[in-house]
Amino acid sequence: MGPLGIVVVVASASALLSWVASLVTGDTSWVDRLWSIVPVVYVWIFAGAAHLTDARLDVMAGVVTLWGVRLTFNFARRGGYRGVEDYRWAVLRESMSRPVFALFNFFFISLYQNALLVLITLPALGAYQHRGRGGYGVWDLAVAVLFVACTVGETLADQQQWNFHERKRQLRERGVAPAENFAQTGLFAYSRHPNYFFELAQWWLFFVMGAVAAGSVEAGILLGPVLLSALFVGSTRFTESISLSRYPEYALYQRRVPAIIPRPRRRESPVLADD
Repeated sequence: MGPLGIVVVVASASALLSWVASLVTGDTSWVDRLWSIVPVVYVWIFAGAAHLTDARLDVMAGVVTLWGVRLTFNFARRGGYRGVEDYRWAVLRESMSRPVFALFNFFFISLYQNALLVLITLPALGAYQHRGRGGYGVWDLAVAVLFVACTVGETLADQQQWNFHERKRQLRERGVAPAENFAQTGLFAYSRHPNYFFELAQWWLFFVMGAVAAGSVEAGILLGPVLLSALFVGSTRFTESISLSRYPEYALYQRRVPAIIPRPRRRESPVLADD
């Protein structure tokens, strides 16, 4: 069995685990718990199939490992591995009938998302199929450096968001209403979801790594970042609909700051809470 076959087997097991565990526990966040882990495994499968002798594959595995470590840490400190379900799944569950949500859980949450995690790592398959083509050059290094820079940017965005919510929690524990209900400073003054921006940028850069290795843009490795971008756009709209229902002032923030792709900061005061 080749590396792609092994990846398909692991992905199938991951999808089955996600679905069965969600039925047993009533918690649909099992895919979320695997999200930062299985892509790392997939890329290392391709690198391992080349016996760790291909510089491009080794670097691709290395940068994706950095991505996975960062995301796993951030997910863990938010309680993701302690049984805390993503609040958005609960909102969707309440908006659907039980049969409809059961189908949604099976086809979209368990199957589609696990398939997507395979697709975003397929540039490593392109690099594997074209291993030994030329040497590790300037373009390879430049894209890898950009990937790491985006990892740093996403780490900063996550930390700023964590710090904001920690301050907000501490204020409420003291019975003090926070002046702001959502992060609007730092990177959040340029993008409402800077972590999404850096996340998407990383996987588009990963696609470029595969394209550089193959010497051409292949449709099979382009599909992953395209579908991931579509998922993030849909997730942004859904998440922000929840934010608007909780904080009407969020509409002003939406008009002032772009959703994902940053733009120069406008000289305006943060949107304050009504209370």
